[in-house]
Amino acid sequence: MPDTPHVLVVDDDARLRSLLSRYLSSEGFLVTAAASAAEAREHLAMMHPDLLVLDVMMPSEDGLSLTQSLRAERADPPILLLTARGAPEDRIAGFEAGADDYLAKPFEPRELALRIRAMLRRAAPVQVAAVSAMPLKLGALSFDIARAELLGPSGPIHLTSGERALLSALAEHAGETLSREALAAGMGMDDSSERAIDVQITRLRRKFEPDPREPRFLHTVRGRGYMLMPGS
Repeated sequence: MPDTPHVLVVDDDARLRSLLSRYLSSEGFLVTAAASAAEAREHLAMMHPDLLVLDVMMPSEDGLSLTQSLRAERADPPILLLTARGAPEDRIAGFEAGADDYLAKPFEPRELALRIRAMLRRAAPVQVAAVSAMPLKLGALSFDIARAELLGPSGPIHLTSGERALLSALAEHAGETLSREALAAGMGMDDSSERAIDVQITRLRRKFEPDPREPRFLHTVRGRGYMLMPGS
């Protein structure tokens, strides 16, 4: 985690934007605030925050659209979506757009700070000296566990922080079945995020499976969870 994490807060509600900026600053974060997706893009053109907090319901371009656009352009930084809609289908839409976490309003500012710290820990580079495992072969690609990097013939393949954390957990237990509950807990998610694991799995398969509909490496173990089986 960076010494002074930089968070970009994007919300069209001036009161909430100010409240979050003050609270996160008091918690030791460097905070930049934006009132719209367009203003957020201006900031992103000049700086590289460690994490984004985006409101979903904004005029013009909403948080989901901005998330999708950013994920198409760059893998990082981690994105946490805020929304007044907390239904499961709304959470899934957020994860499908590329968000790393999702927090429904109203929420306690302390919970937001805790989630941000958990996301930053997941996004932090792995200490290479602490991991000695050889890269895992995934067909023409490989996953370097030490660096948490998915590598292809042309170099690293972009992963979001959530995808990277999920693939790392599966790789560290290659050949073992991990339940959705265990994967969600390991990624700092609550039990209601188990369906989000399915979404992340689907996105991961698109990154390295020759045919995501017939996975060769990342298998669903019916009724139990998921298992990564490396191979050529």
